[in-house]
Amino acid sequence: MSKLLDSSAVLAFLRNERGAESVRAELPGGLISAVNAAEVLTVLVRNSIPLEEARRALLKTRLEVVDFTLEHAVGVAGLQSPELRRHGTSLGDRACMAAGLQMDLPVITADRDWAGLRVPGLRVVTVR
Repeated sequence: MSKLLDSSAVLAFLRNERGAESVRAELPGGLISAVNAAEVLTVLVRNSIPLEEARRALLKTRLEVVDFTLEHAVGVAGLQSPELRRHGTSLGDRACMAAGLQMDLPVITADRDWAGLRVPGLRVVTVR
């Protein structure tokens, strides 16, 4: 079964952080939203990785980058609960959640705060 990976999980893998091995197991057949791919690249570049090197690193994960659709955007706009705001979810976090809900896929994250979130229909797997 395919799974959707959040930026935090991909970054944990690329940086060989805690949880990297768990993420490695999820890479075959894994998907990433174009929004989250942009977030991964942005973080790497912000941390002094040249853009082309960051792009190659993301490509080596072999994740399929899926389009971020209007339906995903509508889903993001709908994820405005007080609980999500209290947990400080970013636009990228909500983009991953919305895409996971829309595509009916579990989402893989390295963000431990997601484990306690109650979003109807969202299946979260934390790697830390």
